[in-house]
Amino acid sequence: MAKQANSGDLEINPSSLLSVLQDLHSKYKSLQEGAVANYIPELAKVNPDLFSICIVTVDGQVYEVGDYQQLFTIQSISKVFAYGLALEDHGRDYVLTRVGVEPTGDAFNSIILDEQSKRPYNPMVNAGAIATTSLIKGTGATERLNRVLDMFHRYTGHDVFVDISVFTSERSTGHRNRAMAHLMLNFGMIDQNIEQALDLYFQQCAVIVNCHDLAVMAATLANKGVNPITGKRAVDHQYIKDILSVMYTCGMYNFAGEWAYTVGIPAKSGVCGGILAVVPNQMGIGVFSPPLDARGNSVRGVEVCKELSQQLCLHMFACGGGSSKIESGE
Repeated sequence: MAKQANSGDLEINPSSLLSVLQDLHSKYKSLQEGAVANYIPELAKVNPDLFSICIVTVDGQVYEVGDYQQLFTIQSISKVFAYGLALEDHGRDYVLTRVGVEPTGDAFNSIILDEQSKRPYNPMVNAGAIATTSLIKGTGATERLNRVLDMFHRYTGHDVFVDISVFTSERSTGHRNRAMAHLMLNFGMIDQNIEQALDLYFQQCAVIVNCHDLAVMAATLANKGVNPITGKRAVDHQYIKDILSVMYTCGMYNFAGEWAYTVGIPAKSGVCGGILAVVPNQMGIGVFSPPLDARGNSVRGVEVCKELSQQLCLHMFACGGGSSKIESGE
């Protein structure tokens, strides 16, 4: 009999869980819906057939199938971790005065701001993410970038790097994001140094990871901020609830409500084709598949997460609040 791995309320038979992932990978690898992102020229070059699923539990068990070592840029998933760093730098009360936590119901790149409160709506849409990144401390551009890279090192357990070609591509074509930054400057939402903030934002989005990394990062959030592979703390535990709350309500853009209803766990997507999902106290999930739906979410990734939630009973409001159990033979 396979060894049981106990992860909080999750009781896992390794062969059973791996079989679930293999079945899902086989089921959805032929799904041809969606299209790769092309508004950033470098992203349009990615192979649409790439597909991987990875789960890492809070006690460090790893289950993965497909192209889980394939590298890609993290894109909007980076917003989750930049938000955590801004919270550590300034505390939740101050950050809340600069960036709200309300879902918008609009696309991730919508140019909408809360003019009454003088804040972007939340840190998961582009305007809010740019404002959040502008809060990261440092005496200059190099120190601030190094702090961001060090942060990602803590979450992944290894050094990370910026894809210069993707960064340059985003920087040269990111006119919409630049317009948002100038609009926020007009309303006093960010300070004068918007070019430095935009460069750091484009760099954080161009950080290179793989599907395994996504799952480890998600598991770190599930494990109250401690990386379950390295045992090192990545973020102050007091901010985990802030991060996960905003992920749950805003992380899937204008699909967030339906995601909460059908999948029921905090998650964040990116136009790279990645989805990072967190089952608190149990596991982190990473899925990578580049073709996106009209909302900018991975088509295969959404379907995989829906089925994982159903099969493993991960929904926060089902099965005793996310308790799940996989037995051999089920």
